[in-house]
Amino acid sequence: MPDRTITELTIRRPDDWHLHLRDGAMLRAVLPETTRHFARAIVMPNLVPPVVTSTDAMEYRARILAALPEGAKFTPLMTLYLTEDTEPADVRTAFEAGIATAVKLYPAGATTNSASGVRDFEKVRPVLETMAEIGMPLCVHGEVTDSDIDIFDREAVFIDKVLKPLRKKVPDLRVVMEHVTTSDAVDYVRDSHKNMAATITTHHLIINRNHILAGGIKPHFYCLPVAKREAHRVALVQAAISGDKRFFLGTDSAPHTDPNKLQACGCAGIFTAPNTMSCLAEVFDVAGKLKKLEAFTSLNGPNFYRLPPNEDTITLIKGDPVRYPDQIPTEDGPVTVFDPGFDLHWRVEG
Repeated sequence: MPDRTITELTIRRPDDWHLHLRDGAMLRAVLPETTRHFARAIVMPNLVPPVVTSTDAMEYRARILAALPEGAKFTPLMTLYLTEDTEPADVRTAFEAGIATAVKLYPAGATTNSASGVRDFEKVRPVLETMAEIGMPLCVHGEVTDSDIDIFDREAVFIDKVLKPLRKKVPDLRVVMEHVTTSDAVDYVRDSHKNMAATITTHHLIINRNHILAGGIKPHFYCLPVAKREAHRVALVQAAISGDKRFFLGTDSAPHTDPNKLQACGCAGIFTAPNTMSCLAEVFDVAGKLKKLEAFTSLNGPNFYRLPPNEDTITLIKGDPVRYPDQIPTEDGPVTVFDPGFDLHWRVEG
């Protein structure tokens, strides 16, 4: 039950450990929505073409910094897109020079702009062994893409068929299983005693698959990995509010214009950057665990990535419902903001 005595909460400024900023006009439109509340973010590399090399990462980071709103204090933490042609030496250079913080593994075809991803995991083993040696994290999109595996089972199958064997072969590799959606993933991370963590998104704490399908298809709730049964959502909430250092926020905020979402084969992705902190405060408040919010959003991620937590703070204040825009305009069309389906009473200051 909510703690009625807490109406104001000050926490260290949060970070987003999984974020899509896109590029060009979209980047310029959505970046201010993240910099308003977040100090740092792990930026996904699945552009077209993808951010594969250290040079690609430097150039993309420069474009992000050039798009920052005036006065914003925000650090993009860059990732390299792992391909079967990735050079271990370039990965080492990128990490040791502070150009890239992590490498991203997309199984080929798993999600938006993932066609260049990995099919044969043995081909990337030299890169993974180099990463284990230098302590560079691997961020994993944890789904198999086999056409004969049901889309609701792809995360659980990935753990058994890909992640467990991979971690046995490279046991010192530090792995973040991103945007977990199942109790299977929560249990796997909890049973892993070192080198393993997971991010949980804002929307997967709030929606289940009924929100997408019941009463008509809701394209703005469609994402990958797709939301699962209610029991899985509950397991994610319990992991997030637990304070367990292995679980932390990665919004996977993924903007697409409405014309690209609302079509016969619409894009996967939910744009949560503007209202994430209000949504999370509501989830933690309902669970009676507001005091655990700082760990999930501001402490556990830096701990795993071996970075200091942010020194400055934000304050959440409970009151009348907060209104966020329904859409963010871009040069290519509007981007719809995630609607949690309930009033948000927590506003962010600072």
